[in-house]
Amino acid sequence: MSAVAGSALRARAARVLVAVLDEGRSLKAMLAQAMPNVPDPRDRALLEAICFDALRHRRRYEFALSKWLIKPLPPRDGAIHALLLAGLAQLKGLGLPPHAAVGASAEAARELGRPALVGLVNALLRRASREPLPESDDPAVASSHPDWLVAALRADWPGQAEAVLAANNVPAPLWLRANPRHGDAARLAAMLRGAGMEAVLPDTVPGAVVLPTPVPVERLPGWADGAMSVQDGAAQLAVQALELQPGERVLDACAAPGGKAAQVAERLGDGELLALDVDARRLEKVRQWLSRLKLDTPNVAVRVADAATPGAWWDGRPFDAILLDAPCSATGIIRRQPDIKWHRRAADIPALVATQARLLDALWPLLRPGGRLLYATCSVLRDENERQAMAFLARHADAEPVELPARFGHFSGPGRQRLPGEEGMDGFFYALLRKAGA
Repeated sequence: MSAVAGSALRARAARVLVAVLDEGRSLKAMLAQAMPNVPDPRDRALLEAICFDALRHRRRYEFALSKWLIKPLPPRDGAIHALLLAGLAQLKGLGLPPHAAVGASAEAARELGRPALVGLVNALLRRASREPLPESDDPAVASSHPDWLVAALRADWPGQAEAVLAANNVPAPLWLRANPRHGDAARLAAMLRGAGMEAVLPDTVPGAVVLPTPVPVERLPGWADGAMSVQDGAAQLAVQALELQPGERVLDACAAPGGKAAQVAERLGDGELLALDVDARRLEKVRQWLSRLKLDTPNVAVRVADAATPGAWWDGRPFDAILLDAPCSATGIIRRQPDIKWHRRAADIPALVATQARLLDALWPLLRPGGRLLYATCSVLRDENERQAMAFLARHADAEPVELPARFGHFSGPGRQRLPGEEGMDGFFYALLRKAGA
């Protein structure tokens, strides 16, 4: 690719970063918009890699720019600021050779409508190609996290906080879940190895296969036929914690995007699943997931509803098991969605905690005596996890915690906490609660 041809891709990366950082848009959504306009799969992979690295290491790169620029760029040049982040990502994060990154990035300033700044971008990136980045003594800058999250992690997990910060900046492997209706994980791993892919069977998560080097799902043999799903091991453990039995009636209260609902449906037998979500657009993804796996059967119902107001949707028949994968800060999946670092605020947490408590209290009466509710989040913050579960138990005398095995993570009050990067998984909390009376 010539420097000029490559400039369009760099400009596109800068526009994605502006949308994420300045407009509060989701990285996943912006890449979904951008990718169809990039026909070459290699270019799509590069665009994604540039954006991910720029967001993972944003504060380190911005600290370097603050040292190298004589004066900060004015607000009207937000796209050039984003372009410089993309340039540093190519040179420092992705290790692209300067001849491939510098010229194309400088020319992208022209594509962004700022031809007068081509020379500035060129000079800064040439300097970056020759010199190491200036380093900050501030741990939040050095780890490229917001100040509030570093403080929260150190308060909640003082012995593990530094490892969590490091893990958040490392790309995740590709976790798959074998569809048992097509065969077990060993069969899936053999099929993947037959296609030339490295595939590992983790001891901690039965039914899972890990690809240390991720590949596009379209390249996975059996993908179109529903032989597998993409789902992190920590997310798979949430359904496994419920230990579902054939014939049970199960509620997935916040089902989108559908991975856990499909995992439940694979194990239903002659049971029933009701999958709810308050967002109709996201619920369509649940339907698509179930359809690809051929799990859209009469005993699987998908419904738009607010789980916190069961009077509007519950038919009065109690559930044997309820999965509440609650709305949360998503601080356990930053390695997969680095924009979470820059979108989430400390002020968001109390409202999330209140929503989680409201859902727990609304769903508990729907459970039969002896039934189980699995409260889960992809958060690593104790307010949403351990403290939330403790507060629920204090409010409900008929609730008792069920101890989960060590493979679910660290003891954390009445539950278990997995931290990001441990055994290659995301951060996740699990509290299994049993209703007295059976």
